Amino acid sequence: MGWLLVAFDLPVGTKKQRKAATDFREFLKDDGFTMIQWSVYARSCVSFARQETHLDRVKKNLPPEGAVRAWFLTRVQWESSFVIHGQPAEEVPPEDLPEQIQLW
Repeated sequence: MGWLLVAFDLPVGTKKQRKAATDFREFLKDDGFTMIQWSVYARSCVSFARQETHLDRVKKNLPPEGAVRAWFLTRVQWESSFVIHGQPAEEVPPEDLPEQIQLW
């Protein structure tokens, strides 16, 4: 059980590029990803097979330009991450797994 993390840098210089970037972000949200930061999205996955399913969907919906990177983080790795906000720096806990996943 863990998280599939997707980070991307997409060009937005033209109207067509902005639409492609927006469409990709909308695809990620529709596929169950949560925005962590503007170009970083995460989705909980209960198994390696589920991770592969969503990674295949990401590949099929890639914009024609830009760079996309994906990682699979275990629940332990995710929970040991540091989330730091503001100045002065304030550390907050990372997002929890969705309730339906916690039942597993």
